[in-house]
Amino acid sequence: MMAALLLRRDKKSTAAHLKADLNRTDNSSGVHQLQELLDSVLNPERPAGDTEALEWCKCLLAGGEEFEEFCKTVRSYDNATLCGLVWTANFVAYRCRTCGISPCMSLCAECFNNGDHTGHDFNMFRSQAGGACDCGDSNVMRDSGFCRRHRSKTGTNVPSVPRELLLMSEMVLPRFIIYVIQYLRDGYSEPGPASERDLQKVLQQLEPQISFLEELTKMGGAMRTVLTKILTNQQSYKDLTMGQEENVHAKKNYDKYLSALKSSGLVSSDEKNASGVIELAAGAGALSDLGAAAVAGDPVESSIEDDQDGSQEVGQRKRVKLSSSTKDPSIMDVLKHKCFLEELLFWTIKYEFPQKMVTFLLNMLPDQDYKISFTRTFVQHYAFIMKTLMKSHESDTMSNRIVHISVQLFSNEELARHVTEECQLLDIMVTVLLYMMESCLVKSELQDEENNRHVVVNCGEALLKNNTYWPLVSDFINILSHQSVAKKFLEDQSLLMLWMSFVSFFQGMNLNKREINEHVEFESQTYYAAFAAELEACAQPMWGLLTHCKVKETQEYTKTVVRYCLETLQIWFDSVNFVDEPAPHQVSFHLPLHRYYAMFLSKAVKCQGLDLDSLLPDQEMLMKIMIHPLQIQASLSEIHSNMWVRNGLQIKGQAMTYVQSHFCNSMIDPDIYLLQICASRLDPDYFISSVFERFKVVDLLTMASQHQNTVLDPEHERPMLEGALTFLVLLLSLRIHLGMTDDDILRAEMVSQLCMNDRTHSSLLDLIPENPNPKSGTVPGSSSFEAMLSAVADFKAPVFEPGGSMQQGMYTPKAEVWEKEFDPIMVILRTVYRRDVQTAMDRYTAFLKESGFFSGNPWPPYKERTPLHPCYKGLARLLHCKTLHIVLFTLLYKISMDHQNMSEHVLCMVLYLIELGLDNVLQEEPEEEEPCIEEHCHDSWFPGTNLLSNLHHVINFVRVRVPETAPEVKREPPASTSTDSSSFAQNSGAAQVFSLVAERRRKFQEIINRSSGEASQAVRPKSSATKWIPHGSTPQLTTAILEIRESMISLLIKLHHKLSAKQNSFCPPWMEDPEAFVRLDSVKYSHGDGISAIERILTKAAFRARQNKRCIQEICMKISPPVPPKRNGPADKKTMDKEERRQKARERQQKLLAEFASRQKSFMETAVDVESPDADAAMDLGSSEQQVSEILYDCVICGQSGPSTEDRPTGLVVLLQASSVLGHRCKSTEPKRLPTSDEEHIYPVDTCAATHDVRLTTLQRFFNDSSCLQSVSIGWEGGVYVQTCGHTLHIDCHKSYMESLRNDQVLQGFSVDKGEFTCPLCRQFANSVLPCYPGRGVEKAHWQTPSRRNLSVLVKEVEDLQDQLGTFSVSTSSETNLSREMESVIKDIKNTTQKKYMDYSKTPGSPDNDFLFMYSVARTNLELELVHRGGDLCCGGASAATKRSCLNQLFHVLAMHMRLYSIDSAYNPWTRLTQLTQKRDSHVCNDERPEVPLLFRDVPSLLIIFVLTMPQPLHKEHFTCIVKVLYTLQYMHAIAALSVKFSAEERLAWKNSGALKKHTSDAEKSWEVLLSHGISELSKGNRFYEVATEEISVISSRVWSPQSIEYALQQFCLPFLRISSLLQHHLFGDDLPNCLSEEEFPVLANCLGLLPSAFQPSNQLHSASCLDWSISAFEIISQWCSEVTEFADMNAEHAVTLVVQDPHWTAPRLLHLPENYNTIFQYYHRKACTFCNKVPKDPALCLVCGTFVCLKGLCCKQQNYCECVLHSQHCGAATGIFLLINASVIIIIRGHRFCLWGAVYLDAHGEEDRDLRRGKPLYLCEERYKVLEQQWVSHTFDHINKRWGPHYNGL
Repeated sequence: MMAALLLRRDKKSTAAHLKADLNRTDNSSGVHQLQELLDSVLNPERPAGDTEALEWCKCLLAGGEEFEEFCKTVRSYDNATLCGLVWTANFVAYRCRTCGISPCMSLCAECFNNGDHTGHDFNMFRSQAGGACDCGDSNVMRDSGFCRRHRSKTGTNVPSVPRELLLMSEMVLPRFIIYVIQYLRDGYSEPGPASERDLQKVLQQLEPQISFLEELTKMGGAMRTVLTKILTNQQSYKDLTMGQEENVHAKKNYDKYLSALKSSGLVSSDEKNASGVIELAAGAGALSDLGAAAVAGDPVESSIEDDQDGSQEVGQRKRVKLSSSTKDPSIMDVLKHKCFLEELLFWTIKYEFPQKMVTFLLNMLPDQDYKISFTRTFVQHYAFIMKTLMKSHESDTMSNRIVHISVQLFSNEELARHVTEECQLLDIMVTVLLYMMESCLVKSELQDEENNRHVVVNCGEALLKNNTYWPLVSDFINILSHQSVAKKFLEDQSLLMLWMSFVSFFQGMNLNKREINEHVEFESQTYYAAFAAELEACAQPMWGLLTHCKVKETQEYTKTVVRYCLETLQIWFDSVNFVDEPAPHQVSFHLPLHRYYAMFLSKAVKCQGLDLDSLLPDQEMLMKIMIHPLQIQASLSEIHSNMWVRNGLQIKGQAMTYVQSHFCNSMIDPDIYLLQICASRLDPDYFISSVFERFKVVDLLTMASQHQNTVLDPEHERPMLEGALTFLVLLLSLRIHLGMTDDDILRAEMVSQLCMNDRTHSSLLDLIPENPNPKSGTVPGSSSFEAMLSAVADFKAPVFEPGGSMQQGMYTPKAEVWEKEFDPIMVILRTVYRRDVQTAMDRYTAFLKESGFFSGNPWPPYKERTPLHPCYKGLARLLHCKTLHIVLFTLLYKISMDHQNMSEHVLCMVLYLIELGLDNVLQEEPEEEEPCIEEHCHDSWFPGTNLLSNLHHVINFVRVRVPETAPEVKREPPASTSTDSSSFAQNSGAAQVFSLVAERRRKFQEIINRSSGEASQAVRPKSSATKWIPHGSTPQLTTAILEIRESMISLLIKLHHKLSAKQNSFCPPWMEDPEAFVRLDSVKYSHGDGISAIERILTKAAFRARQNKRCIQEICMKISPPVPPKRNGPADKKTMDKEERRQKARERQQKLLAEFASRQKSFMETAVDVESPDADAAMDLGSSEQQVSEILYDCVICGQSGPSTEDRPTGLVVLLQASSVLGHRCKSTEPKRLPTSDEEHIYPVDTCAATHDVRLTTLQRFFNDSSCLQSVSIGWEGGVYVQTCGHTLHIDCHKSYMESLRNDQVLQGFSVDKGEFTCPLCRQFANSVLPCYPGRGVEKAHWQTPSRRNLSVLVKEVEDLQDQLGTFSVSTSSETNLSREMESVIKDIKNTTQKKYMDYSKTPGSPDNDFLFMYSVARTNLELELVHRGGDLCCGGASAATKRSCLNQLFHVLAMHMRLYSIDSAYNPWTRLTQLTQKRDSHVCNDERPEVPLLFRDVPSLLIIFVLTMPQPLHKEHFTCIVKVLYTLQYMHAIAALSVKFSAEERLAWKNSGALKKHTSDAEKSWEVLLSHGISELSKGNRFYEVATEEISVISSRVWSPQSIEYALQQFCLPFLRISSLLQHHLFGDDLPNCLSEEEFPVLANCLGLLPSAFQPSNQLHSASCLDWSISAFEIISQWCSEVTEFADMNAEHAVTLVVQDPHWTAPRLLHLPENYNTIFQYYHRKACTFCNKVPKDPALCLVCGTFVCLKGLCCKQQNYCECVLHSQHCGAATGIFLLINASVIIIIRGHRFCLWGAVYLDAHGEEDRDLRRGKPLYLCEERYKVLEQQWVSHTFDHINKRWGPHYNGL
């Protein structure tokens, strides 16, 4: 009853009333009233969308105040010391490695900018999963990095919260939370097809309620404390959720909750009873037998709720076992909830982590009590999270949200330790991971397919393919990074055992079987998943654990891990049924158990001082361990030899990923290290023969010239042999785990990467394999990295190449690195692409040539190695075993005999191995020992095992097995003398050498029998040899005996002769120079080809053993060259000739290439470089000086040369583009600044385009329209600029060329339909052809003789010519091809720009419009050429612009078109310039507007109009005449404009002083007189100067002297002189003189023929002396001035502004950008678009005018054009330059195409950071910005940037 009353009242007063009641000491009635009210308000049966409940809650919390006020008050009590700001994906945050303790530390932009991080290693990043700001949390970051707000412990001085403030909250909020929970329960439906949509719907309805909770958390510490109390209070949870049995709705609601809970455990309840059956059997033992029950099928059926995988028995069986063997059954049970927090998290998970809920839960974290409770709750729900994640369809989003939460909890060591101890976090994690992987296990097919009991993960499953396991593994890695947690893990044996069984699921996954017959049908791409899984799920946790095993004290941990590794490996060998031979044609790159074992061994020896032997198993186990890693190495070689080509590209991908920088130190490095351990402990002969057998080249190692290989095709033999030898060299040379320090390793890695290619800093960071565990300390970018980099490399600053490609800042190896540290072996190990090895060698060769060390083709240099760690000394025994020596001897022999399949690389590796053997001499035996004969079957080869003594051992006869067809068979055995026969008999045993395989087997058998008395185990598969013999007739093998009589030394000397191609080439260096041994390391020996390698080896051998020295000398003393066997004679000769021929061919080729390159270079210089002058005279079209009758043009398509004719016109290849560059010029010399705060703005009023626009509009207000349109030029915006590459073609050739382009299917970067093409010769972009006017060459004599005729005569002639409606000299009455082409070009020109830039007339379509547009095109091109020349003509004709200029042709085309419009003679400005007119009766035509006064007209425009409307070709004297007349007008402009700037007194003074000189002889050429006359004339209009004085007095306070007046007049006239000179240069081919800038005026005046003939350059020139009046100056001036004063009487202000027009503009500039990119980024990336008021997803900035636009934003789209494209049309007439804020790059829009230009902001290492991926601070690169500006001004974007694509108006 009470509630109903309350509900009716106003909410605010009710709230206030209730609050007062509750504050009394006896508040029971208040409590009762409140509960009743809440019962009815918060009724979950109402629809959730009803906001009434929310309103009530807000009012009640505020207790009668405004809710906003209440929030403010609560905030004032905020005692939080942490920032805790939570963000979602795509938020921009910062990470500072200098301040971070945890690698996951992150800061919001505000805290980062308010802290001091100068000089720190920080970066900005875009959050992927979301995160929270750690500022203020000293567990995660150092205090020094806190921002100002969180540095002072703010919590201490905040007053305590008054109780009544939050009293209502404590009462109301529990009810509100249960109200939300009830909705969540209600909305949940059992999983079904439609359930996902329903869940989304429920969430949408609850949006306001959850947002309200989120809002509460933002009120600060005080409110969070209240919320924590409520969320964790068990009593109120119990009361509110249980005690409502009588309410039907609540009951139903609770049942739904219970049914949702049912499936929350890992094992459902009905399964519990069953699993009791095997509880006893399952302990650690159950795990060891990973397979028995799998095949039989387990009696216990386990149906796990909502996991539909009844088919996979493997998975089911295992689940039960594991579940029973974990220590903590609570993981398995159904969840039980005791407080609101737990149930809220439960629903958060059920609803798949809705963003708002996640944010609410995370926002609470700054409250410590909450943090602990929440972490516990999270751990308690961990298994449930995993189940939900596996079922989710949106696993990506969900993964991100899970990590968003967990990273906040587990990065904190305190917290992680707490939950590990209290809640068994580790057990839970490992168990959950195991369960997860079990869902996708399959039977392994490795080794023994039928009887294999091992199970592996199936990489094709979604779980692995989509990385669904990632969040859990990532959490696991995160907690292992804390020492205390990792120690607990390492101490817990059963956990380790569980973990090992988890790792074994990945052992041997993704097995590859070699396809032998046909190509595989479907290339599976599962290998990505497999590599990612091994790296993330196995390797990273391993690195995490290794970090904590660094010191002696942790020895026990290592021992335990190693023990378990071995146990698990043994189980694995047993379950795959492995004996001693790997199955053929199979390889898996995944052996995580081997790698765990290897890495822990390495740590044990390197850091913990453990004895290696104590950790190693027996020989038999070592042999087994060795097999699989060795198999991988052999398979790598097979893959690179194209033996796996039928398996598709993916197998190459695997081979590359295996060695790729992110994987190599978790994959290939441990594998090679493990093989090094095995090699150092096993019998060397056994190991070497295993290697050659694995690489399948045993059959090749015969002395016979022919052999049969049963397992390899002949074309694979050579690469496989190279592979085997290279592998041995790698194995014996690498020291990464055998004694190198971390710094040495870093240095070696860096050098090998830099030798392959110059690298940018970031790519180097990426390529150096760092320890993947983030806490390892060698963080990329750490000081050791930088120090090392500066030690080995030089920085090459970023440059810009003329081809348009942007170079980044690169690091290149220092010279001494090339000289001393280049290590080809390391390069081979680290190259992903084989071609990189060659690149490194090429760079090395280039270095040697440059520095003069060696000019030939060098071999890979030999590098001394760091000494081995004592543990691994046994590795050197490989180099001193007979098997290896026999192989080396055989190969040397085969190479010297030129057997097939030998190569330089084989020899190189053989020599490398010999040299390694000489450098690693075993210490045990004395140097010259007598051979002691052991009973081995190949003693007959070599007496002992020491390489030094075996080098000089001579081998006489060898018995070989050869096919009957071999040449050896035919030879008779040598005629035997007794000694021979005895030696022969001795040597016959040698034949056994080739049974390497049998040898190996015998060894293996011995060891097995020794180690386990039961030989029964050794049931071996049939001998491998029989398996691969191809069926078919193989020729019979017979035995032959070869006579050899060589030792290794003699073979080496032979090879020396052979390589140097002359006999007796080797002369022992110590014969002449006893010091030779000392100089072994000199440059001569360390860099060179095979010859120097052999010399080095022989010298070393001689130096290390006297016997060798003797032997070498003996061989060399036999001066008679050793005669090669007869049958080889001709062959030898042949090979010699062959070599010579090859050499010569090579030289020829080099020569040709060099010639070609130089030609190409010279072509590129002329054709491509936009700035270079063209050498070809035919292209100097305007300025050819020859006196030819006709100009000849070359057509670049048909190659013919000839004149341009009416019928077959020739044209210039041109690019027409609209340009607004001129319009963006300003008066000020400083470019405008880009605004980076709300206070700064850019005003476009002062630009050239705006000024001209205003001027034209003003004129059109008062004067006759058609006269206005001839008084100014347009084209400052959207003017058409014409440029050419200078090449010409026949127009008909061009048409057929366009046809062929149209039919060409290749995707071009341009649109042929729009007439675009590339010049057929230089490939420059173009879109039209400008016809060349068929004319005579310029005949100087006729046209250009300076005229002596009187000016007034010429004036009259000009007038007559204008009246003639000038016809072309060629008749145009009949339509010719030429005139048609000219018309079509005019059309092209008009279509180039937009309509709005052509229509200025008031009467649309009036011919005046066309007229104005045409002459403005000429003006635009002249003005732009001026800009390109730097704004003046001081540099004369040398500028490149002229060579490319097509103005001459353009004028012809424009002139022909303008001839169509006659100028009405009544309005012809010429007459008004040169004749005095009678006053027309002003009253006759009052309605018509007056003409524009001459003093308001733009003089250069008049000049162009006159030139274009006169008959062509124009006489030079007429041109000069026009210029002279117009100069007088320009001069009067200057005087009028100047006079306005005077103060009234000055004006009077000048007027009087000039008047005195008026009657002197040259008064008409004195500026003083003219000035005075002008002033007096203009003063006649009373208003003109009055207004002028008002306006000007503000500006000018300067005093005018005669010099300053003269200077001002010259400056005012200069632009006119410049345009005239350029025009004259293009029309008549006159050269432009060079001059200093102060001489520019007199020089140009002279050039134009304005100077009086008597002028001497030494005199000071007065601008007035250039005047030449055709009639009385004073009268005509009076006439001009009267026009102005008439107008000024009505509109004085306008008259003044029209007179004062300053023709000077500074060069166009792009905006001035701030030095630091962050300034731009911080202001613009959150800025809202002015048009749509949203923050754009891709904001962009126009660098021309600073406009902020949405790139690709649909919000600002108009008529299908997106905003950037629209803006580019509006601002740059379809050229736009935009900086993309979020990517830091610049895009150029040109018409319908766009391209990515590059970046002008680079980091400290001179690199771009596209998309801000690295987030390092970026700084403006001035050079690049200049280049961008220069390309904009010179309109060369189309030519320089190559990668253009269409934008379809979507940018």
